[in-house]
This record gives sequence, structure tokens and C-alpha cells, in this order.
Amino acid sequence: MKQKLLYIIFSLLFALNSQAQDHIYSQFYNAPNYLNPALNGQFDGDLRMNLVYRNQWSALPGNQNYLTFSADYNMPALNGGLGLLVTSSNEGTAYLRKLNISGIYSYSVDFDNAVLSFGLQAGFTQREIDYGKIVFGDQIDAIDGIIPGAVSDATLPEYNNKYFFDAGAGVNLVVGNFMSGLSAQHINRPNESFTGSKSTLPVRLNAHASYRLPLNPYGDDDGSSLIPSLVVYNQANANLISAGCQYKYKGANVGLWYRSDSKGGRDALVVSLIFDLFIRKDMYDKVRLGLSHDATLSKMQYGNTSGTSEAALSYETTFPGRSNGASGARRRSDSRRCYDFY
Repeated sequence: MKQKLLYIIFSLLFALNSQAQDHIYSQFYNAPNYLNPALNGQFDGDLRMNLVYRNQWSALPGNQNYLTFSADYNMPALNGGLGLLVTSSNEGTAYLRKLNISGIYSYSVDFDNAVLSFGLQAGFTQREIDYGKIVFGDQIDAIDGIIPGAVSDATLPEYNNKYFFDAGAGVNLVVGNFMSGLSAQHINRPNESFTGSKSTLPVRLNAHASYRLPLNPYGDDDGSSLIPSLVVYNQANANLISAGCQYKYKGANVGLWYRSDSKGGRDALVVSLIFDLFIRKDMYDKVRLGLSHDATLSKMQYGNTSGTSEAALSYETTFPGRSNGASGARRRSDSRRCYDFY
């Protein structure tokens, strides 16, 4: 009871007073549009959909849950793509809920062995605090703790909802077997305060790089390969680094990652598994399942948190009659796309 009460107080203070920081996904490769809007449309098919769910620190009361859905559609006639990104978060037993719905436009410039893509993202965010889940002082007994069914006489704030416009942009470059990108979110620095005071949402910067090293001397893409990757996140005073490597063989992929915390210390060791459940190469149809688990390395300790788990599902398809794309130009160059790296 004491642990739960302390967590409730901490969650409320965090929600009301701190500068918010975005969540990150261990399976960043299965949430490409969340990582960088320039990755929108960077795949072989016509339509791609990604769904990723993150359950953070499941052993703690009021654990944090995040869900992101994205869909992007290739438009070869415009050398780009259109996308939709929906992200929902629930932090601290529903004290703080956020929902963002954004549209994405991306444009690509193709070279003989390279693709340079740009992405713009814009949408609206709703931020809400559920005061019905908050425990106030007059609902607590000095001996027994929280009084079941007690109603507080506290005066609730007049507003518990906030809507604001949010924008982002990114750039991505693929050269042969190397990919790197940079993106910025909340570039308009929206005010997310529930009161008259100003609380600016800090810009989130993402930098990422991946390299695909074929292990098959014959260069067969279905053969084995190593894919080392590095992702750097910066927001306000928080700097996180995720570094690791994946081993891919045909439709299976296993990865091991290390992530630092915001101060450069240890945060988590991540194990990931990816399975291509269904592949139809003649139509570029793919169904992919991703699973990962974060083992906590910080002072919070794994025994107290039970770590963090993620699950992701991806679907990519080509519509009938477009197997070669509009005017036969769907595959605009022989270079790889972001999907090829994972």
C-alpha cells in the first residue's frame, strides 16, 4: 500500500510539473514512421501497415502503455508517399493520456545506387489527465492508507484537456548497404500546459544509422547477414543511445541491443525476434511479427520492474495490376529501401 501511494504521488507530480519526454520503441525498425517521417513509403509494395505495442515496467503499479499504428501508401507518379500515424500513450494508471493523429508526406530522389528521401509530418495531439483516478489527502487514512470509496472535497482544476498542433520533419539517405537518417519532432514547440502557464514540449531529435553486411559470398538476399544499428535520441536534457546488431537469415531475425539512460548510464539490455510469417515474392506481400523484451539494468532493477515487453505486426502488399507499379516505375532504382535493412 505504501509503495502504491508513493507511486501515485510521484505520477501526479510528474504529470503536472515536468517537461514531457516522448517514449521510444525498442523495435524502432518496426515503427519506421514514428522514428522518421522520411521513412514513409520506403518499401517495395504499394501499401504498408505497422502496429507496435509497448508495455513498460509491467511489475510497477500504473505501468506505462504505448501503441502506435501507421499506414503508408506509395505514389510513384509523385516520387513519394502519403502516410497516417496514430500514437496513443497511457502513463501512470491513466493519470496522463495522450493521442496524436498525424499525416505524413514524403518525397524521394533516386540515384543509381542511392535514395535520398524527405518527410513532413503534421497533426494534432490531445493531452488529458483523468482526475478521477487521483487520490487526495482527505482520501488517505494515516494507519490504513487509501480509504476505499472515499470521495475527496478537493477542488479540481477547470481544464483537464489540451489540444495542440504538432509538426515534424526528417531526411533519410540509403547508399548501397548503408542507411542513415535524421528527424525532428515538435519543431513548432507546442504549449501543452493545462493551465495559463506555458509548458513547451521540447523538440525530439532522432539520428539513426544501419549497415547490412551480407555473410553469403554469393550475395543472395535470402542468405544470412549481420545488421548493426545505432539510434541516438535527444530531447530537452535527455540523451539516449540504442546500439546493437541483428542476425538475419531468410525469414528469421534475432537481435541484441544495449540502451543507455538519459544520463549516459545503463538502462536496458534488449533481445528481439522477428519472423516473416508469410511472404509472396511475386506480389511483394509480407506479414511480419516482431517480439522484444527489455531487461532493466538501471537502479530500478529488473526484479522490481519485470522489464518491458513489445510486440509488433507489419503487413505489406501490392495491389493487383500494380506489380510493376504505375507506368512500370514503382521500383525507381536498384537501391535498397529502409525495409530491406530489417
